[in-house]
Amino acid sequence: MKRLIQLIITVLALAGCAPKYQYTQISMEEAIAIMDENTDYAILDVRTHEEFDELHITGAICIPNEEIYADMEDIPGLPDKEQLILVYCRSGNRSKQASEKMAEIGYSNVYEFGGIIDWPGETVSGN
Repeated sequence: MKRLIQLIITVLALAGCAPKYQYTQISMEEAIAIMDENTDYAILDVRTHEEFDELHITGAICIPNEEIYADMEDIPGLPDKEQLILVYCRSGNRSKQASEKMAEIGYSNVYEFGGIIDWPGETVSGN
């Protein structure tokens, strides 16, 4: 009985260590499918403004990863925390960081899909 109680306490303690905030990592193909099937979503580019101006996915907005903080109330330009948000960067590293911070802030529908270097779709330059 004592071992059972210890096991239950251990399981409960470990369950408390699980991340409370999560985002979903998807493939480029899944991101394209989401864009094809939905109209109410935001595409978020988390590279620098200079990188964004050089080339970005059509319809994306730029909020650099460095401007997203886990202790923010919400992200300027993205007031709806339940909106479907697709996040990318150059290669996938900054988009993972930004997606994690967004989940910590309370955004509940964040999908990270990697980097523009692998993007097969349309891109534009400038603002």
